[in-house]
Amino acid sequence: MASSLPHYETQTLSNGLQVVAIPMDNGSQVISTDIFYKVGSRNEVMGKSGIAHMLEHMNFKSTKNLKAGEFDEEVKSIGGMNNASTGFDFTHYYIKSSSENLPKSLTLFAELMQNLNLKDDEFQPERNVVAEERRWRTDNNPMGYLYFRLFNSAYVYHPYHWTPIGFMNDIQTWSLNDIRTFHETYYQPSNAILVVTGDIKAEKVFEEAQKHFGAVPNTLAIPTVKTAEPEQDGARRVIVNKESEVEMLAISFPIPNFQHPDQPKISALSELLSSGKSSRLSRLLVDEKRLVNQIYAYNMENIDPGIFLFLAVCNNGVKAEEVEKEIWNVIHSLQNTPVEKAELDKVKINTKADFIYSLESSTSVAELFGSYLARGDVTPLMNYEKTIEGLKPDEIQAVAKEYLILEKSTTLILRKGQK
Repeated sequence: MASSLPHYETQTLSNGLQVVAIPMDNGSQVISTDIFYKVGSRNEVMGKSGIAHMLEHMNFKSTKNLKAGEFDEEVKSIGGMNNASTGFDFTHYYIKSSSENLPKSLTLFAELMQNLNLKDDEFQPERNVVAEERRWRTDNNPMGYLYFRLFNSAYVYHPYHWTPIGFMNDIQTWSLNDIRTFHETYYQPSNAILVVTGDIKAEKVFEEAQKHFGAVPNTLAIPTVKTAEPEQDGARRVIVNKESEVEMLAISFPIPNFQHPDQPKISALSELLSSGKSSRLSRLLVDEKRLVNQIYAYNMENIDPGIFLFLAVCNNGVKAEEVEKEIWNVIHSLQNTPVEKAELDKVKINTKADFIYSLESSTSVAELFGSYLARGDVTPLMNYEKTIEGLKPDEIQAVAKEYLILEKSTTLILRKGQK
C-alpha cells in the first residue's frame, strides 16, 4: 500500500541541529518554518514545574538584536503568522510565510536560540501573565482543573505528574536564573530540529539552515530523563471539590509509550469510543441516556508511558457515579465481544480521511513530522497508514482487555464542595 505521506529529506549540521525539508510542490508559495526543541514538562523537576512553558513565553521578549515584541512585528511585516506551544515532551515554534521569506524566519529563530536576553523587568510581568493563564485555564475552569488533578493522581513520581502549565506555587517562585539555566541547557542546536515544509526545494533549506545555524555553538551536556513511574499497585479513587454547576468524571489507565506496536490499536479504540456522533459513548451517553453533554476517550502518545483517559461532563442533576457505571459497561462489552467488522471499517475510513486531510497544509505536515522527530522516532508515523489498514476486530478487543483494567485505573470525580 502506497503511503500518503510526503517525502522528507534530512541532514544534520556539524553542531547537531537536525534539519528536515518536506517539499510539497503545490505551487502555493507558502511554507511553514518550524523549530522543535526536545524539551517539555517531562524535563522539569518537582518545585520547578512549568519552566518549559514559561520559557516559551520569554522567547518573544527582547534579544541582543530585537526589542520585546519585535519578533512578532518582523513576522507580520512579511505577511506571516507565528505561534508556539509547550507540551509534555517538546516545545514547538512556527512561522508560516511565503517561500521567499525562509531566510527571514531562520534569522529570527537563530536569534532566539543564541541571543535571548532574559531580563528581570520582562520576566516579572510575564510571570503574572502565566499565573493568570493558569487561573483562567486550570484553577477557575472545572474541566481544566479536573484534567490537571488527573495527572497529579495518575502519575505519582514521573514529571507527567503535572501538566505543562505547572503548579501555581512554582510559577510564583521561579527565579530568573532558573529560566536562564533551563534555556542554556535545552535551547542548543544539538537538542533542536528545524523543519521546513511547503513550496520549497530541499537543497535551498539545507543551504539556508547552514548559513543561519551552522555557527551556533552547543554549550552544555543535555541531561537525560531517568525517572520511571512505578507500576500502579491498585485502583485509585479521588474526590475533588470545586465550584461547578455539574459533576465531572475522569478515568485513566496506564498505556505504553508512543513507539509501542499497540498504540495504533489503542488509537482505533479511542476513535471507536468517542469520535463523532455515532461513536459508542456519544450514542449511549449523549443521545440515548442523556447523561452527559461532553465525553472524550483518548490515548496519549508520549516518550514515556502515557495514559488512556475518559473525560465526561455530566448533565445537570446527573451523578458522576452513574456515568462511571455506564462507561464500565461499555468497557466490559468491548472486552467480551469482538468489534463488528463494519464498525472497525468505519473507524479505518475516518482515521484515514483525517490523516489525509492533515497532510493538506504545510503547517499540519510540519507539526505531524516534527512531533515524531522531537519524540525521537519517526517510524510509527511512517507505518501508520499500513498499521491502521491492517487492524483486526480481535486486536481492538485484545487491547481493551489488556489495558482497561480496574486495578490499574485512576478515577476522579469532581463535584461541588459542601459549604
